[in-house]
This record gives sequence, C-alpha cells and structure tokens, in this order.
Amino acid sequence: MLGIQARKSNQVKSNRVKESIGDRIFLGGIYLFLLLLLVIILFPLIYIVSSSFSSALAVSSGRVFLFPVEFSLRGYEVALSNPQIVTGYANSLFYTFFGTIISVTLTIAIAYPLSRRTFYGRNILMAFLVFTMLFNGGLIPTYLVVKTLGMLDTRWALLIPAAMGVWQIIIARTFFQSSIPDELAEAAELDGCGDLRFLWSVVLPLSKPIIAVLILMYAIFQWNSYFDALIYLKSTELYPLQLVLRGILILNTTASGSMDAQTMLERQQMADLLKYSLIVVSSLPVLIIYPFVQRYFTKGILIGAVKG
Repeated sequence: MLGIQARKSNQVKSNRVKESIGDRIFLGGIYLFLLLLLVIILFPLIYIVSSSFSSALAVSSGRVFLFPVEFSLRGYEVALSNPQIVTGYANSLFYTFFGTIISVTLTIAIAYPLSRRTFYGRNILMAFLVFTMLFNGGLIPTYLVVKTLGMLDTRWALLIPAAMGVWQIIIARTFFQSSIPDELAEAAELDGCGDLRFLWSVVLPLSKPIIAVLILMYAIFQWNSYFDALIYLKSTELYPLQLVLRGILILNTTASGSMDAQTMLERQQMADLLKYSLIVVSSLPVLIIYPFVQRYFTKGILIGAVKG
C-alpha cells in the first residue's frame, strides 16, 4: 500500500505543469501587491484599536503606532458611563432589529411577485421602482410627507420612510428568478399549495443566502444611519447611537467657554481618545454579526448578480 501511494504521489508531481520564471515573477508580484493591500487595510484598524486602549496623553501627542501606549481603559470608561451613549446604544439596537425585520419582509414581499412571470404588470411596476433610483422628491417633500403622517419625533420616522431599497429589491428579484424555477411553483400549485404557503414553505427555506444579504445590508444601513434622526427627531431619548456620538464629539471639541488652558488641553486630549473608543464601540455589533453571515453574503451577491 505504501508503495502504491508513493507511486501515485510521484505521478501527481510529474503531471504538474512547471511554472516558468516569468510566471513565478508574476505570481510573486501579485502576492506582494496583495500583501501591500492587506497592510494598507489593517493598519488603520490596528491603529484605531491601539489608540482606544492608550492614554489620552499618548494619543494626543501622536505616540501610538501599532501597539497601545500607556495601556488604559479610560476612553471606554468615559464612553460607557455616559447615560446618553447607553440610551443611544439601546435605541440603535431597537432601530436596527425592527428596521431590518420590516425592510427584509417588505423587500421579499415585493421582490418575489416581481420575479414571477405570471404576475401581470411586473415590468411596469419595476420601471416605477427603478425610476425612483434616478429621481425623487427631495428632502423637503419627504419631510412634509413624514410630518403629514404624524411620524415626526417618533421611532416610526426611522423605520418606515427608508424601509425599502430599490437596489436590494433588484438583487432579491434576480435571485428568485435564477434560483426558484417556475416548474417548482407549478408543481406546488398542482399539489394544492397556495401562493403564501409556497412562499413560506418552499421559497424562504431555499433563499437563505439572499435573506442573509438583505439582513446584512439593511442592518448596516440602520446601524450607521444618523441623518434621518437628525432631521425627524427632536427628543434626545430617541436619538440613535451615531447621533449621540456626533453630539458628544462636537461638544468636546467646541465647548471651551471660559475654561483655563490646562482644562482645555485635558478636554481636547479626552476628545481625541474618545474618538477612537467610540469608533470601536459603534463598530462592534457589525463586526460581531458579519462573520456569521459572510458565507451567505458572498453566495447571495453572486447568485443575485448573475442576470437581470
């Protein structure tokens, strides 16, 4: 047995195509280029994390490079002890969770019918949807609509107006067209399966990749969104995390007043430290979620972009 395995191994090695010197140089250049890209991408991330664990003096004086200097958790203590940040964190989790559920549900509800050839008028409806990607009413008409519907200064103002994205509808529609054949729907109909039952029992279990893509897209959008809150919300207890962080950073950098030079210096140093600590705090949920949906995200994007 060992002799046979050795002969097979030698045959495999002998069947390999020998790379020329030019090919080796080319591959080496590609690996070097990718390594350079990796360094360019990783350095800012490592710098932000290292700065967040350093002292305020080390950060403001520019002594942090790759590793924390004068290790300190002061930035996180100040950030997490602020009740506004805790409230904003809870609000952002609320908006992200329920906003993602609403957005994914509405997107699937409109994308699946648009993918079926038996749905009459689907091309006209799709044209109207694509039209909104090119032209829209603008900020003031949108604000007036939200005001007329009584959603100003309510949580609904961050959940409903931006509930659906046309780009996400196109991706989901393409996925359903390429992955759910019409023959499957016809066979289910012959067995007495209605449209809603077919969608729930057949389509959704087969659509895990695109559902993961939609969840990730909408969740990231909701988590990072702050402009809608800036326009529609007045009550600070409804502010999402991003808007709270914006206010804290502006307050720390501009509210000097009649403070002496030493206090102003300390305040500026703390503002520099808080900037990095808040970046880590605000990015943590997305970094936790992404590894669990990454494989579905890649597969769903590829399948959803095969054809239009």
